[in-house]
Amino acid sequence: MTKPPAKPARTGRKIGQKVKKTKLKASSRRWLERHINDPYVQRAKTEGFRARAAYKLLEIDEKHQILKGARRIIDLGAAPGSWSQIAAKVTGSTDTDIRVAAIDFLEMDGVPGVKFFQMDFLDETAPALLREALDGPPDVVISDMAAPTTGHRRTDHLRTMYLCEVAAHFAVETLAEGGHFLAKTFQGGAEHDLLTMLKQNFRQVIHVKPAASRSESVEMFVLAKSFKGRKT
Repeated sequence: MTKPPAKPARTGRKIGQKVKKTKLKASSRRWLERHINDPYVQRAKTEGFRARAAYKLLEIDEKHQILKGARRIIDLGAAPGSWSQIAAKVTGSTDTDIRVAAIDFLEMDGVPGVKFFQMDFLDETAPALLREALDGPPDVVISDMAAPTTGHRRTDHLRTMYLCEVAAHFAVETLAEGGHFLAKTFQGGAEHDLLTMLKQNFRQVIHVKPAASRSESVEMFVLAKSFKGRKT
């Protein structure tokens, strides 16, 4: 796996650039300045990743080795596709031998070796389509799904937690024995039932916050390792 950046790569763009005053709101201008000066954003451009989110997955994998030896991967909330890019490389997936299935309700440009479904994961037909896209159970289910934010922290937490819970149940119903599940969640305290379920089905459950996840963000990830297998 490619190691996460230890320091910003040289891109020809200077860190600390300011956005000229326009009709943008002050908050939007601050966000744009932070984005264009983000070393992970710049590194993603030079290394061919579609989003800085790639480094979140790479950093987690660097420490926890969840992608090592993976033959099949399912990517939930895939757009714009940086996690799918990594998944296709890890599995050796090609258009003639699909080993990665991905889904998002947002449009996503095609990634070689990835079968993509543009639809809501909550659609009752979605789980079956993802499973049928692969020739066997996945070794890893990754989810970067998050509900559109409302600005109300508690509401945003609960809505994203629901998506995380649905993804977790899908993983338990789908993963190969010994497989891993990684999903985005938000800090907020409504995780008890989810963690209880994961601990019943996986040998290790932890929270991780990679360096590529902005320090001011409430975003974090729940990682469940070594699926115990479904009871017959």
